[in-house]
Amino acid sequence: MEPPKRRRSATRARLLEGALEVFAERGFHGASVEDICDRAGFTRGAFYSNFGSKDELVLALFQATTDRLLEQIGALLPDLANQPGTLLDAVLGLLDEAALDQRQWHLISTEFTLHALRSPEAAEALNRQRGMFRDQLTRLVEEITAAGDLQLSVPPEQFVRLVIALHEGARSQTLLEPAAVPAGSLERTFLPMVLNAVSRRQV
Repeated sequence: MEPPKRRRSATRARLLEGALEVFAERGFHGASVEDICDRAGFTRGAFYSNFGSKDELVLALFQATTDRLLEQIGALLPDLANQPGTLLDAVLGLLDEAALDQRQWHLISTEFTLHALRSPEAAEALNRQRGMFRDQLTRLVEEITAAGDLQLSVPPEQFVRLVIALHEGARSQTLLEPAAVPAGSLERTFLPMVLNAVSRRQV
């Protein structure tokens, strides 16, 4: 018999997967808890034993997505930490590989961001989650620059905010104009320029 902890983890994973599909199809406000449960094959009881609300479920989706990306970036560090340019290419490659999921994710994250702008409680929770992601990404940037004997002329956290802003803005343009703005093209063109502009070798 499957252990309860593993069974609960599998239930959460299926609910998250079902929610990702339903939110992308019907929108955050258009999707009901029943819709999510039907797609995942569970009851409302299973939903509420894992998540307190749709807001909490979306935040769990954000967390799972950012955790996966950070884990993948972390796996690249041992071989590429002393080659910032190469590491940047590798990270952008990871983002390119996720391109098939980008439309779904963009629809969900954009709509939830709009929801958070109207809901102080949702905004606080989203800012907390995004802040944790930025903190982890900032630590990775600090590790990379230290290993490559680089010094940034701006606070690492500000550099991370710019990288996120560029990627999110580029993703929107790519989804609307895929022929004119191929996935990753803006990031590959401009992020190396930004990195060169705000970094120098330590003497």
